[in-house]
Amino acid sequence: MYSSFASVYDLLMRDVDYAGWADFYAERLLERGVMAGAQVVECACGTGGLTIPLSRCFRMTGVDASEDMLNIAVRKARESGRDIRFVRQDMRKLKLHRAVDAVLCTCDGPNYLMTSKQLKDFFCAAHSALGAGGVVALDVSTEHKLQHVLGDNTLGKSDSDTCVLWQNEWEAARRRVHMQLDIFSRRDDGAYDRAVETQSQQAWRREELERSLSECGFEDIRVFGDVGNQAPTDTEHRIHITAVKTALEER
Repeated sequence: MYSSFASVYDLLMRDVDYAGWADFYAERLLERGVMAGAQVVECACGTGGLTIPLSRCFRMTGVDASEDMLNIAVRKARESGRDIRFVRQDMRKLKLHRAVDAVLCTCDGPNYLMTSKQLKDFFCAAHSALGAGGVVALDVSTEHKLQHVLGDNTLGKSDSDTCVLWQNEWEAARRRVHMQLDIFSRRDDGAYDRAVETQSQQAWRREELERSLSECGFEDIRVFGDVGNQAPTDTEHRIHITAVKTALEER
């Protein structure tokens, strides 16, 4: 998984305003008491699209399970002149040398955790990685988006050398969307190579996320939609959550 996907990930995400998204998350962390210059880890960092602009405010570490994604992230960070550490690691087993001030998991990262155990494993690993008073911040694509925007739909993107066809199927019984990406890459001779990637995302409901965070020891859980700090609506495409590891706990 992700070997061919890594090569087209930035194409699929080219319309994302990463600078604006970084400002959004910086504001969320600052308002929860995470200071500028703090140690922040971004899990499921992908090719570093958000990690790199966030490094202008925080000391960032990017974590991802895909070596191919990380290789691209390292190159992009170097080209941007940013000093960022990238680590290959499963976020469900997050292990750091010292406690950090915040853990991020953005851009649907938790949607790729397919079971309640996997979700809780990550939240508890994030809790252990944080120092007292540390903050976890995450976002998920909602059930409404996965079912009605992505589910049973075919999407596509292309540039001069690459074409991606993205076919989705919604599985109502388990609240999952299954995705097949057909990736066509142009060779020097003008012919195209085809690679196929399959992925699935789980639709996590607000109450499931809050319960799992609470069971792992997080408190002061705040949930809001895609605009400002407003409560999410039923037709929201994405929800954001921040929570705190109480300052009274011992790591």
